[in-house]
Amino acid sequence: MDSLTHIVLGACAGELLAGKRLGKKALVIGAIANSLPDIDFVTSFFMPLTSDLLAHRGFTHSLLFTAIVAPLLSLASMRLFKTAGMTFGRWLLLWGSQMLTHIFLDAFNAYGTGWFEPFSHYRVSFNTMFVADPLFTLWPAIAMILLTIRKNTHTRRRAWAGTALTLSSIYLLWGVAAKQIVDSHCKKELVRNGITPEGYFSTPTPLNNLLWYVVAKADSGFYIGYRSILDSRGDMRFRYSCANASLLNAATATDDIERLKRFSQGFYTAQLVHDTLIFNDLRFGEVIGWADSTPSCVFYYYPQLPHANELVVQRGRFAKWDANALRTFVRRIRGI
Repeated sequence: MDSLTHIVLGACAGELLAGKRLGKKALVIGAIANSLPDIDFVTSFFMPLTSDLLAHRGFTHSLLFTAIVAPLLSLASMRLFKTAGMTFGRWLLLWGSQMLTHIFLDAFNAYGTGWFEPFSHYRVSFNTMFVADPLFTLWPAIAMILLTIRKNTHTRRRAWAGTALTLSSIYLLWGVAAKQIVDSHCKKELVRNGITPEGYFSTPTPLNNLLWYVVAKADSGFYIGYRSILDSRGDMRFRYSCANASLLNAATATDDIERLKRFSQGFYTAQLVHDTLIFNDLRFGEVIGWADSTPSCVFYYYPQLPHANELVVQRGRFAKWDANALRTFVRRIRGI
């Protein structure tokens, strides 16, 4: 999830877990605790980009990291806040539950989260929520504002925090249900079109969980389509994209290519654009792919131009989002 979401969720949870004892300090500590696994951003300062892609949401997002760090921070907190009346168990609950919440929520995005590092490189990814979803973040954001400006003695503080977290949790569950509905329909449509996928995933398009981006791996390439929960038509159109994996044999940076393949979990294509080799990771979606017949991928990497690769995960995500693109996006969400 995005940083704002972790901050506001952490603040609300901090109020519920320790607000009576720590006052408004619980908001700050909760926000820090919920954001802590993202400390892995420091790897971007010294690691090659392809290694950093794998390091992000890696060990610091693992169960082992939480098991090691949460007790240490609990001991440090007891020393720092001696008069707060917080036992070691309460501190452990505060730090541990917040860090676990972070890595749990991150697994709902397409990036993948290394819960089992360093023992297994398997990345957990439920693909039920876009990395930033306003309807998920809105309620705890409102609650955090109220908790910040109102007095510690206000009787409704716990109710605000609890209600906000409940509404976000319901929205999270709705995303899981929506995915089941979309997957059920799309897999039937693949069968109807004579497509037998070797791999499959679906994930929400930006800022919502009504319109879904669907990719099926088959026939040395990928069938790509879009499905809205509100679609009135029964049939579904798929566009084929050839993997062109052999193009990657020309790349000299073989270590980078292997790391990119591992990172993409097998959902990648290669292409030549004006003699420039491009590696596309399909999991992060396309730039207005619901409206463009030849869209570019949001994630693309230049294997032969390492210095031209920055912000590859969300490169150009909203580059073509003008008024017309927004209208077509809303229409497609509505199933039109």
